Amino acid sequence: MEALIKAGNLVPGFVLALLIAALAKFLESLLPIHLIGASVIALFIGMIINYFKKPGKVFTTGLKFTSKKILKFAIILLGASLNMSIILKVGRMSLCVMVFTLLTCFGLGHFIGKALKINWKLSNLISAGTGICGGSAIAAIAPVIDADDSDIAYAMSATFLFDMAMIVLFPIMGRAMGLTDMAYGLWSGTAVNDTSSVVAAGYAFSEKAGDFATMVKLTRTLSIIPTVITFALISAHLKKKEAAASGATVKAKFNLTKIIPWFILGFLVLAALNSFGVIPEAVSATLKNVSKFLMIAALAAIGLNTSFRDMKKSGIAPMVHGFIISALVVIVAITVEYFMGIV
Repeated sequence: MEALIKAGNLVPGFVLALLIAALAKFLESLLPIHLIGASVIALFIGMIINYFKKPGKVFTTGLKFTSKKILKFAIILLGASLNMSIILKVGRMSLCVMVFTLLTCFGLGHFIGKALKINWKLSNLISAGTGICGGSAIAAIAPVIDADDSDIAYAMSATFLFDMAMIVLFPIMGRAMGLTDMAYGLWSGTAVNDTSSVVAAGYAFSEKAGDFATMVKLTRTLSIIPTVITFALISAHLKKKEAAASGATVKAKFNLTKIIPWFILGFLVLAALNSFGVIPEAVSATLKNVSKFLMIAALAAIGLNTSFRDMKKSGIAPMVHGFIISALVVIVAITVEYFMGIV
């Protein structure tokens, strides 16, 4: 009975997100030029609704479930339409770009944070959100370094704000530069922050670009593991220094099982099954359509959970930090692609 009640609590928010996704798909079909995708439309509809009327408690649980769990489930389903050889190829290509973007985020980000007088926890949370995977990276690293709630809110806001701009600007810039689906997918997959934003920016350009961008993003998400381990070690070292000064002993919070992106394993399993021809072509196509629609619903839920008013309270310094890092990553990513001969 308790399980049924919990499941019932998910329904209102999930249904609301699905309705907005359906509306977004309809509005997309009315556009004469495919400049903005249904994912972006759904996100903006959600944010506009939140601005005028924040969804009540009856929707909260379902919206959170849709924005987190359903998005990951949608990515798993996407694996059923992809081929492992393509994933490995894109993964190898993205690794070189990713190394440079991560060095930019955490290397230059450290000095930018100091120049703006931002504490090291907030600075690195913003860098992690920009360099790895937005909110997921911030959420994974925050408890390891004992970040304050205010630091988490600032970092989330700074990352999300520039994701909004990237979702709209990336397809426009990609077309202006005449990028191929592969080049654009690699660029957006390594330079756009959050998974949901990569999905939105990727598919707003083209279906193939969206597939490439998602695969690159999944490869990039794996860097959460070594990054969190590194910050766990840094935090433990700092705590030991503090403990030595006070004569106490401190045990750092660290749990590897909570940071591994398990949904990637599901994605790879379905991709492997599809590569070996286990999944029929018709089923593969259906699962991909379901995946894309659920991604749109997840973005609608994220929009419904986003408040313009709360974002205004974040202040200017973290936003400046986020803007500089985001701009540098965009430039570094496309520059590396140029020297690799992809662009």
